[in-house]
Amino acid sequence: MNQLSSTPRVDAEEADMHSLLQAQQKAFLADMNPSYDTRMERLRRLQDMTERHGPALVEAISQDFGHRSAHETRLIDLMIATAAIKHVRNKLKAWMRPRRVATALHFRPGRSLVLRQPLGVVGIIAPWNYPYQVSIGPAVGAIAAGNRVMIKPSELTPRFSELLRHIVTESFAEDEVSVVTGDVDVGRTFAGLPFDHLLFTGSTAVGKLVAQVAARNLTPVTLELGGKSPVIIDSSCDLDIAAPRLTHAKLLNAGQTCIAPDYALVPADRVPAFVAALKRTAAQLYPTYGRNPDYTSIISERHYARLAGLVEDARVHGAQIIPLNSSGEVADPDSRKMIPAIVLGVTQEMRIMREEIFGPLLPVMTYDTLDNAIAHINRNDRPLALYWFGNDRKHRDRVLAGTISGGVTINDCLWHAAQDDMPFGGVGASGMGAYHGESGFRTFSKEKPVFFQPRHNGLFLLRPPYGRTFELAAGLLKAII
Repeated sequence: MNQLSSTPRVDAEEADMHSLLQAQQKAFLADMNPSYDTRMERLRRLQDMTERHGPALVEAISQDFGHRSAHETRLIDLMIATAAIKHVRNKLKAWMRPRRVATALHFRPGRSLVLRQPLGVVGIIAPWNYPYQVSIGPAVGAIAAGNRVMIKPSELTPRFSELLRHIVTESFAEDEVSVVTGDVDVGRTFAGLPFDHLLFTGSTAVGKLVAQVAARNLTPVTLELGGKSPVIIDSSCDLDIAAPRLTHAKLLNAGQTCIAPDYALVPADRVPAFVAALKRTAAQLYPTYGRNPDYTSIISERHYARLAGLVEDARVHGAQIIPLNSSGEVADPDSRKMIPAIVLGVTQEMRIMREEIFGPLLPVMTYDTLDNAIAHINRNDRPLALYWFGNDRKHRDRVLAGTISGGVTINDCLWHAAQDDMPFGGVGASGMGAYHGESGFRTFSKEKPVFFQPRHNGLFLLRPPYGRTFELAAGLLKAII
């Protein structure tokens, strides 16, 4: 969902969504705490669905993009989703157990537990860039926690969305997991349903609108947004190691990744070597672009035109554009395969430094001292990801301590988000809340504190009528607290 209409249609689709939500709510009330076996069986079906329909999903996603690298879809959409399901299945029994917590001395012999209960019905609004992984990834945590799930995929991937609806209907009852397809108006109505939790992945601008719509129902939200994720090339960096890792991360899915490196901060004296290393690496990874099956198209003509506009705006304002096309290949707008480029001499006035890029363009800013690089990052919105390349541990630790971001990968990019035992989420303008692994299980659960009071306890000493007994008990209590 790229934008939210201000005048949603009130039609049969809206009625169907409300009816579907009511069916899921009714089913949840009939089984408010699904057993371990029930949850495992649903996760098994989800894994089987992913594996059985993998080739069809690869094809549908590629058709929606114009061309999408089959290998990248298999790696990022399917393999990561499957790994997440397997991880949760291995850990679920431990996560479901009631957790004993310490009870203060003055409340003993009482005891305390925390119970993790499902919330009810979870809504998921997914983006187009990794449509399967970001639809199913949150659903894994929601199902593991015992919830019912409704998913709204992006209108920019209609073939995938219809396929997802079909395979989910084939694998799940509609009161377990269901998919709602449709345009922007459908997306707005979906966001306004009274879910027990809503997770949205997309742009910061739309995330604000989703939060406002959800607030009408006091629906708690997890917002996985984006922003401008910086790469710091440290003075101690080995460019022969950094360049292929950075180039691969930037050009994966043609840069259409929410945690893609958005711009690079490079010591001024290392810029020529940095540019040369990226050009050399790009030529190795992608000898050509237009007919290269490994290189992905930009999702739509509108997004292609927006990226071209960023380049032209930077050029007009004095930036130097360095294409990463060793063959001299010219961009083909019809295929929407954009020639990657490094952009030098950028300033904060340029659109390319004010907007999230979401494409194969890498602006480069120079810095004199590490403190200046850190200060630049901290002057702007807190990013979803931050990357640092280097060998100086003191510099690394200064960056980790001196910046705030959703996540960090050191000496590579992206891969913190693939660790199932770590939370994934933004901070500030890049989002709120987190999921993946146990973090997802907790996000979609109510952690309910329960205190068990035994028959015999000393708290009766603190009841009225207040007098000497109370004062003696209160004095004792004050001494042990």
